[in-house]
Amino acid sequence: MERRLTAILAADVVGYSRLMGLDEAGTLADLNHHRTELFNTSVARHHGRIVKLTGDGLLIEFSSVVNAVACAVDIQRGMRDRNRDVPPGRRIEFRIGVNLGDVIVENDDIFGDGVNLAARLEAFAEPGGISISGSVRDHVGSRLDLVFEDMGERSLKNIDRPVRVYNILLGAAAGADDRAPSSKDRWDSARPRIAVLPFNNMSGDPEQEYFSDGITEDIITDLSKVSGLYVVARNTVFTYKGKPIRVQQAALELDVKFVLEGSVRKAGQRVRVTGQLIDAADGGHIWADRYDRDLIDIFAIQDEITRTIVEQLKVRLLPEEKKAIEKASTANVEAYTYYLKGRELFREWTKSHLLSARRMFAMAATLDPDYGRAYAGIAACDATLFVWHSEKVSPEAIMKTSAKAIALDPGLAEAHASLGLALQHDGRTDEATAAFEQALSVDPNSFEANFFYARLCYLKGDFAASAVYSERAAEIHPDDYMPSYFLASVYRGLGRFAEAERCARKSLQLAEEMLALHPENGGPAHRAALLLAYLGEAGRVRNLIARALVIDPDDLAGRYNIAAALSVIGDHDEALDHLEKFALHTNPLQLSLISNEPDFDPIRNHPRFRKIFAGLDEKRAVNATSLIPGVSEAGSKG
Repeated sequence: MERRLTAILAADVVGYSRLMGLDEAGTLADLNHHRTELFNTSVARHHGRIVKLTGDGLLIEFSSVVNAVACAVDIQRGMRDRNRDVPPGRRIEFRIGVNLGDVIVENDDIFGDGVNLAARLEAFAEPGGISISGSVRDHVGSRLDLVFEDMGERSLKNIDRPVRVYNILLGAAAGADDRAPSSKDRWDSARPRIAVLPFNNMSGDPEQEYFSDGITEDIITDLSKVSGLYVVARNTVFTYKGKPIRVQQAALELDVKFVLEGSVRKAGQRVRVTGQLIDAADGGHIWADRYDRDLIDIFAIQDEITRTIVEQLKVRLLPEEKKAIEKASTANVEAYTYYLKGRELFREWTKSHLLSARRMFAMAATLDPDYGRAYAGIAACDATLFVWHSEKVSPEAIMKTSAKAIALDPGLAEAHASLGLALQHDGRTDEATAAFEQALSVDPNSFEANFFYARLCYLKGDFAASAVYSERAAEIHPDDYMPSYFLASVYRGLGRFAEAERCARKSLQLAEEMLALHPENGGPAHRAALLLAYLGEAGRVRNLIARALVIDPDDLAGRYNIAAALSVIGDHDEALDHLEKFALHTNPLQLSLISNEPDFDPIRNHPRFRKIFAGLDEKRAVNATSLIPGVSEAGSKG
């Protein structure tokens, strides 16, 4: 039984039986015209596949959630244009539902809960409208210029659990004034919408930036636990960091009514935090306050700010939400400070930064042995060092650290993601999949969960699912070259070469900027070499390969990517030289995963390539005696 994760679009004609009763031949002719001229072209343009037609509907699947939603919008806007001059009683209008879910594939048809939920969402939509699930909303993020109305959790027919539903607001109904609904209409129709802008560092020391950023992120996290609020995600608001901000303009761009802004000044053992809540409709201050406290009171300050916002916006706080907000991850302010330093360093992804971040997290865990987030940070560093920098880290150690973090705080998505990565490299693919899915259920906006899961799907050869998670990771960290680098490979695997080139160019620019900032780090060099191979720039490929080998000749991920780059540009013998060196030091699991790597298709039938795989059993025996017990070496695309 084949299963895959896919985006499903279900569409159905409103009042089909009534239309057929009025004019059977005319309705069928009009419906066929709409399918041929609008649906088929739009689905093709957005790289979808029409699974089947029913008398009055369609079922369509997409490898990209963003493409599925964009296609749905195109169809509904196209139908609105087509219905302008049609009498209201004769119009063909569709309801559309879009869901992201697991499906069973059989004879090119798809079945399962993912399809059933899409159908229930379609029935929930208004005529001419689109309803989507919460998972679709999370993956689309801000990539499409759309307005989403949160309809809350709804019980849908034959679905055993409540589902968070969003409607896409496309403007007025067909044949009427096409102006989009006003901001007031949008704000009044949903939960209060708030953005927490990055708090300014007023310490006069750029080195203290991590602290003000940490305060901002933790307030966003606490407010996000309140079901009665819509809170703009961290990655979106941090695009405003370091820029002059006009609050009302930012509110318009973020489509929110309320904005929280503030500042942090940390000096010795004292801290001053200011905050002000602004109504973007008129620019007036709803609330403002200043907290001058001992540094040890920083957790109480965060809690007071969150509770004050909830009270000012008259949002009902559920008992479990109140408990979650009040539960501090640590009471040790020194441990918290080390954790914030580690989190800031971790985002750089270079080997030196990751090692420094790990030391910060380890110090936080030493200061507070019950600090779950600190152990999650250690596990994330170890997992990243293991896979992307070929460090000799035991997957068993990563599993142990992740499990400790989860035991202390089950809501740590990064801990579940690190556990999944370790399980994957221990050959326990099914358990890894479960860990990644648990991470995403805890936090769909977790970069690690999306990026690590995308990589697992890629290595399994499921490029469609990998595209879904890679796209989300690239959206969460738009300034990180790694997600778009990986996405370029995914799109090539799907045969979507124009999109692959776009991602390759974006990632190449970011990788070159990273290499300029950190010339001691070989990762951007060997990854940029592969990107240049995709773009057909063979001369520059060789320059970057030489640079990567000088920086770190023992980097197994580097050997893998160099082999892939040379394979793509046609230097097959040299590609096989590097692949053999990679195979000599990697483990059988990693070696076997090469079988799904499209970059090696040009050399796949070469006798030397086949010889590498013929020795898998021998290599398994050699590894069992030559490697440090409990240590398996990393190294594959990433």
